[in-house]
Amino acid sequence: MDSLRPMLWLAFAFVLFLLWQAWQKDHAPSPELAAAVATVASRASVPTIALPAAPTATAPASGASSTSAMSSTVPTAAPTAAPTAVAPAANTAATAAPAQGERLRIRTDVLDLELDTLGGDLTGAELRGYAMAKGEAPRVRLLSADGLHRAAVRAGLRGSDGTVLDNRTLWTADAREFALADGSDALEVVLRAPLGAGLTAEKVYSFKRGDYAIGLALRVKSSGAAWRGDAYVQLDKHLVPIERSIFSSEGYSYEGVAYHDGVKYQKLASDDLDEKAFEAAIAGGWIANLQHYFLVAALPTPTAADGAGEGATAVPVTSTYFARALGGMDYVAGFVMPAIDVAAGGAGQFATTLYVGPKLQSHLEQVAPGLELSTDYGMFTIFAQPLFWLLEKLHWLFGNWGWAIVGLTVLIKVAFYKLSETSGRSMAKMRTVAPKLEQLKERYKDDRMKLNEAMLELYKKEKINPVSGCLPILLTLPVFIALYWVLLESVEMRQAPWMLWIQDLSSKDPYFVLPLLMGGAMWAQMKLNPPPPDPVQAKVMQMMPIMFTGMSAFFPAGLTLYWLINTALSVAQQWQINRVVEAEAAARRS
Repeated sequence: MDSLRPMLWLAFAFVLFLLWQAWQKDHAPSPELAAAVATVASRASVPTIALPAAPTATAPASGASSTSAMSSTVPTAAPTAAPTAVAPAANTAATAAPAQGERLRIRTDVLDLELDTLGGDLTGAELRGYAMAKGEAPRVRLLSADGLHRAAVRAGLRGSDGTVLDNRTLWTADAREFALADGSDALEVVLRAPLGAGLTAEKVYSFKRGDYAIGLALRVKSSGAAWRGDAYVQLDKHLVPIERSIFSSEGYSYEGVAYHDGVKYQKLASDDLDEKAFEAAIAGGWIANLQHYFLVAALPTPTAADGAGEGATAVPVTSTYFARALGGMDYVAGFVMPAIDVAAGGAGQFATTLYVGPKLQSHLEQVAPGLELSTDYGMFTIFAQPLFWLLEKLHWLFGNWGWAIVGLTVLIKVAFYKLSETSGRSMAKMRTVAPKLEQLKERYKDDRMKLNEAMLELYKKEKINPVSGCLPILLTLPVFIALYWVLLESVEMRQAPWMLWIQDLSSKDPYFVLPLLMGGAMWAQMKLNPPPPDPVQAKVMQMMPIMFTGMSAFFPAGLTLYWLINTALSVAQQWQINRVVEAEAAARRS
């Protein structure tokens, strides 16, 4: 086996990758369908709430507030019963004019939010520190009440007496604008609504400085009547299919619903939800709408054990998680928390946590176990997560992600040095015996079997292992692909600069300098290796630097940087090995 084979293995892997991309593009939903659905959406339409229903229901109590009649889309049920899957009810907005709410604005140092008093739900969210495009003003928007990319976070209450607070309930607030004050580390926004005779409800949103996690408490207070009920949190999302292309990384990151059941991370693709709704009882866990680099997640906040003091281990709340398609590329996902009893004159609350922000892995680990897995490296997670951990340490050392990639490349090269040296010596020896191989080919040009036997005898005599040239490529290929996913998925490297013209390591080199340098380094590496014995193979080998230069022109600049540094180090190593082996061969001849 000559030195061509490792490169052919690498080329074959990339061809498979490109074929997979093409298949994904051909099977993606039609963007025209999503656009057509979006044109009928408007502010006046109240979104459908689609919660799991319980087997039995009760009629509204005579003392229930008017909010119990505001929505026929939320089943009124005995909350303690196990939910069963039902088809979502039709939107009643066409037959009953919805109440009008107003938009409240909430600003922290990292979030700019909109809250609609009709429903008391988060219907707008911008990330203040993340621009849509580097150097431009528009910021990343994860929640929106209008338009093609509409999404919202909703929460409400369902009482066994028929009382319902949902997306048609009008809430009141003390102000129209709220802001995290300078010098303050926390902000609380309280909404209020009547729940029934002698009952009031509050929605309390809590924010912390520098934090994308949002506390959400649903409180029920009684001034005379007892109450029993459950609470839900629901994530609404209109999915817009992304056209997949090898010229853009956006189409290859998963977008849709995912959840964690306390043990395993799972994705609920839109195609699967179109066929069958999801429902499961889960202790703890979380559920989220994912997109490239960002997510909107919700999780029940663990509660302290009964009778336990401060510092006691929190107990996961067992909730009914659900996700389903509403049609027209609209999807809902969330959970229903177990019912609580509020005694007459008492109070009770449901505590949840929301996360609206980037997939910062160190932050996500602190919010919920397994939430960092939303940075989805796919089947290469086992390689990608250690690589990212190492990159983070190098970034702390260098203060720059580009130099961290350079440092990572050097460390990987050092780790595989002995293996590469063994392979390099074998290829160097192949160069020294090339004249003898040519003599054998001339001698046995009409007898292929004897030629192979003579070549094997020569390899044995010269202690050459032709297979060893494949091993470094085969072992480092998973590292290379894993690093591709790290650069593709890690928001930490989104729009991260290196130096000079490379101002975004997650995007391609705008002037194609790195790909050209990488192609030059591959050409030098080819010249240092023994030429293939077959003329056709030799011509293919000469085309490899051109082919890989063309492909790398559309890879993230950080990946091309890794490839360039790795190839340059390989060239330097092989050049030195060739010198040593040639000197040894000359000494033996003399």
